[in-house]
Amino acid sequence: MNQSTTTKLTVAVLGPGGIGGLLAALLSRSGHRVICLARQDTADTLRRDGITVHSRQYGDFTAAVEADTELREPVDACLITVKHTALDAALPQVPPAAVGDALVVPFLNGVEHPAALRARYRPDLVAPAVIRTESTRVAPGVIEHGSPFIELDLAGDAVPRARLDALAGHLSAAGTTARVAGDETAALWAKMVFLAPFALLTTRYGVPLGTARTRHRDELEALVAETAAVSRACGAPADPAQALARYDAFPAATKSSMQRDAEAGRPLELDAIGGALLRAADRHGVPVPVTERLVRELRAAGH
Repeated sequence: MNQSTTTKLTVAVLGPGGIGGLLAALLSRSGHRVICLARQDTADTLRRDGITVHSRQYGDFTAAVEADTELREPVDACLITVKHTALDAALPQVPPAAVGDALVVPFLNGVEHPAALRARYRPDLVAPAVIRTESTRVAPGVIEHGSPFIELDLAGDAVPRARLDALAGHLSAAGTTARVAGDETAALWAKMVFLAPFALLTTRYGVPLGTARTRHRDELEALVAETAAVSRACGAPADPAQALARYDAFPAATKSSMQRDAEAGRPLELDAIGGALLRAADRHGVPVPVTERLVRELRAAGH
């Protein structure tokens, strides 16, 4: 992958939903060749209609993309943007032989997926990414991008730095704020420290962030403290005060993706977020009683 942002890439996107569809559209609009991998009906829609984005940041636009049910040719990068609950079922769409020496860039919640992907693809080319934005697929090929920003951190301790820098440059040129994180563990846990309390609390009580951070403030602070303690035990710095300040800065109506999934009756990423947090806490002997209770109550509710 050439480091120049004038080079045009071929990028596969597995799961063109809220995040994948948005990135696919931005990369296509920036002149790159984008192949979306989806179920047959979605692939047909994307080939015919492209991806339409309604965005506070970018306005409204439609971008043409290619689409297929499986990756059949070499690409420069393969973005994996399915939900964790769909990962195992979706991975056959990107056979290792077709992926070859492409960067494999998972935008998944949680901290356990990089190891699973490195067992399947070239481990030195799996580059876990963290994205901060609010984006929802409202219909096949139709994306509502609600937040006025897209912030991306690319990581991968064993991945050649030049390739990470090059991809970050292309993503930034396409309109995101992308950077390369120096420490993969720190990048993944920084997202977890913010996401886990937000997702567990808003989903458990069925309320947006504004209500969660006021009515359930004590629990929020306890969750943040517990998650930060686990993060530090895993070797990643964590600042509970900074996490709380970020919650307070978000619009009151903000909902977590887990909460949106619960409202829509979709499977929850409870194990990838809450379960992974509990497993890491158990490995390091960190007590997390509030996290344990919320995960238990969500599971008891059928999640």
